Amino acid sequence: MVRMRYKAGKSVYAPGGDQGIVSRHTLAVIVKNEPGVLARVIGLFTGRGYNIDSLTVAETDHEGLMSRITVVCSGTPMAIEQIKAQLGQLVPVKRVRDLTTFGAFVDRELALVKVRATGVERIESLRIADIFRARPVDSTLESFIFEITGTSDKVDAFIDLMKPLGLVDVSRTGVAAISRGATTHDDKP
Repeated sequence: MVRMRYKAGKSVYAPGGDQGIVSRHTLAVIVKNEPGVLARVIGLFTGRGYNIDSLTVAETDHEGLMSRITVVCSGTPMAIEQIKAQLGQLVPVKRVRDLTTFGAFVDRELALVKVRATGVERIESLRIADIFRARPVDSTLESFIFEITGTSDKVDAFIDLMKPLGLVDVSRTGVAAISRGATTHDDKP
């Protein structure tokens, strides 16, 4: 699925001429875990007008002081290549991998979805949650909080179905992704 979020003629995402079609990419960026790294990575995007669809970051190697930043962004092939090249030039960045072009990968997102419902809407929200394998993690007489894990499309679909049933709040983690198979982040593309 390609998500286009731009104002015509005002964004680097707007395809013009031979720039190409806007597509969504998942980038895995391994960085030294030091103060200001996230701000520098984000500054690269904001300073050039690139939008971030999803951002997650966590330490992955406590002893080696390394963290993994997973960024989901959209752009033309030229814009994505420019993003990767500029990320690779930042001093604390050890490796940038475009999982979208590297090969098969698994991505998941977690969301907490609060639904205020009574009567028929309450029963329907439980039925839909069961279909999506979302589990209730909190319940009152007037509301549920569901935990759902899956692809962003699955989470979006669940949220869309909960809207008419009394959706009142959503908290999402952002995408976590990793390449499939025996390859590691350090393997050459």
